[in-house]
Amino acid sequence: MDINKLIERVKNILLTPKTEWPVIAQEQTDVAKLYTGYIMILAAIPAVINFLTYSIRGSVVAGLVALILGYALSLGLTFLMAIIIDALAPTFGGEKNQIQALKTAAYANTAGWVAGVFGIIPILGMLIIWAALIYGCVLLYFGLPHTMKSPPDKTGGYFAVVLVINIVLSFIAMMIIGGIVAAMLIGAAVVAH
Repeated sequence: MDINKLIERVKNILLTPKTEWPVIAQEQTDVAKLYTGYIMILAAIPAVINFLTYSIRGSVVAGLVALILGYALSLGLTFLMAIIIDALAPTFGGEKNQIQALKTAAYANTAGWVAGVFGIIPILGMLIIWAALIYGCVLLYFGLPHTMKSPPDKTGGYFAVVLVINIVLSFIAMMIIGGIVAAMLIGAAVVAH
């Protein structure tokens, strides 16, 4: 892993997505390289912050559970979204390509993963994360025509369907993590008393 390349990619996708997406679309890579060189590293940011937050405000055990579940679900959801992006491509005039779909899912998540570092700051951190998630939607919209070759007249519909599915799946994942961690914290409070 080249940390300088990682930082450069993060900077470029966040600051100049219109010029970075064509570069991304042309790159030759595979699933393992995308995961080990980008996805696993960036997805760890919010997972580690969740661990710290739960450990400070609740318990280390709850923090560990949030870390493991959050990280695993983030990695899994990225892959699942890539499958969905790939499967929907022909419906919206795009080209099926699993690697391009994984690039789309991964790089569109960049803003949210990086902003995860602000999760340690109450209220303001959540506002920053929400802004980053909205910006991730912009990244997704800009990426689809380059990576999945969706025509301009169908990109809006493609984006909307992918976005709705992503929101639903993310909500389910948050409910799973929140429910398990809340149950652990309640259980720990009952045992402590």
